[in-house]
Amino acid sequence: MAKVNRARSTSPPDGGWGWMIVAGCFLVTICTRAVTRCISIFFVDFQTYFSQDYAQTAWIHSIVDCVTMLCGLGFALCYSPAIAMVGKYFSRRKALAYGISMSGSGIGIFILAPVVQLLIEQFSWRGALLILGGFVLNLCVCGALMRPITLKDDQTTSEQNHVCRTETQGFQRASPSLTWTKEWVQTCLCGSLQQEYNFLLMSDFVVLAISVLFMAYGCSPLFVYMVPYALSIGVSHQQAALLMSILGVIDIIGNITFGWLTDRRCLKNYQYICYLFAIGMDGLCYLCLPMLQSLPLLVPFACTFGYFDGAYVTLIPVVTAEIVGTTSLSSALGVVYFLHAVPYLVSPPIAGWLVDTTGSYTAAFLLCGFSMIFSSVLLGFARLVKKMRKTQLQFLAKESDPKLQLWTNGSVAYSVARELDQKDGESVAIAMLGSSPP
Repeated sequence: MAKVNRARSTSPPDGGWGWMIVAGCFLVTICTRAVTRCISIFFVDFQTYFSQDYAQTAWIHSIVDCVTMLCGLGFALCYSPAIAMVGKYFSRRKALAYGISMSGSGIGIFILAPVVQLLIEQFSWRGALLILGGFVLNLCVCGALMRPITLKDDQTTSEQNHVCRTETQGFQRASPSLTWTKEWVQTCLCGSLQQEYNFLLMSDFVVLAISVLFMAYGCSPLFVYMVPYALSIGVSHQQAALLMSILGVIDIIGNITFGWLTDRRCLKNYQYICYLFAIGMDGLCYLCLPMLQSLPLLVPFACTFGYFDGAYVTLIPVVTAEIVGTTSLSSALGVVYFLHAVPYLVSPPIAGWLVDTTGSYTAAFLLCGFSMIFSSVLLGFARLVKKMRKTQLQFLAKESDPKLQLWTNGSVAYSVARELDQKDGESVAIAMLGSSPP
């Protein structure tokens, strides 16, 4: 069997073939996220054809979006691995690389929104969906660009797994009938899985996961109800599609410029705060949306929401990598995008039920806005508590022992007082040997 050639590097190359990975991820984002977000243009046609209310019709978009984010189903086989590959190839310019990659969603919406509307008018909604399906087949080309790379941390993990497999095979050959051989295999498998998914026990990741649930609940309904809401206040079909295009093109600007800005030295250490700010701004935009009753007012909303939507989407992989590291980034991103699936499944139908019950979009938009603001506040409060705890530990360490130095990495603290005492002992011993007579 032929072996796959893997590029070997002790650290992310921050360039080279990495830009081809970015290009492939860019196309993957167009074929997945942009296509699913354009499903909202079909909303009125679906509602008319099937003669259903808002809540029932919203399930179509919810199921498509949910399956997109589920690991191992639908677009997730392409989307999650492509995002993780960018993190493998970039470190210093990671935010910029992710900004370019994720801008495919905005560019895709900008181009596809008017095209899909034209296809519906020319070929009906059935023909438009068939043409979109053929376009999505370009994902096969994107997969050909994904060249694996082995980093230093990956080599250490693979060597440990190789030792485990070698020992297991030796035990099986030596005593294939012993029952404890099976137990040894199970122990190795459990150890490997525990090492791969140990980030699930990190308090920072748990808080991030909870915040993602609220954030995903808030961001999804707009792309379902933007066009129906615009039509309900007297905007034409072409102008409603134009709003989606504006949202998409400003999303591109948010992806690239926010990624570039947060890679600058002045903001490099504040990427987490920038992520919170972007989510909070989208929540505030939601709260203002029910007051916007004309096209001239909806255009600034589309620009503001689109920019900060692109901003925080760019920083999701960056914030995740800051918490779990690059070794577990692929698995962690899989969990994060899996968590998107549940809100994506239920939020549009819940918003549709609110529209059907109240007769307006106000309650649905307000609930989404408060959900995103709560996501931002939760992460900010968790970071504040962590900093206060870290400061308290450093203060107690200095008070208890002047030699004690506290080194922190995430939520784990390491003391080097013992090493300092050993070095002092060695210095005294060398001095005594040097002063002794020959």
